[in-house]
Amino acid sequence: MSLVLTFKPAGFTTAKYADALKQLEAAGAGAPKGRSYHVCYGDPNGVTITDVWESMEDFQAFGVTLVPIMQSLGVDPGQPDVQPVNNIIIG
Repeated sequence: MSLVLTFKPAGFTTAKYADALKQLEAAGAGAPKGRSYHVCYGDPNGVTITDVWESMEDFQAFGVTLVPIMQSLGVDPGQPDVQPVNNIIIG
């Protein structure tokens, strides 16, 4: 079952988000296994991230790379709001 995970890390600016993306790409985790969708939106001084993952195991494997990157940027990713996906419509 797919899951929706939403994060709103305090102080995660669009600049820090862009830096995190560069570091994830450099680590080979820019398009991680199991992530179907990724959206970053909202206030540029504190963005919100919503992802759809195929499984919690895939997300947790990605976290091994993500969390140290977030910590290096001085951002605590916190705990996501996790919800089951009931349906996805594309287009």
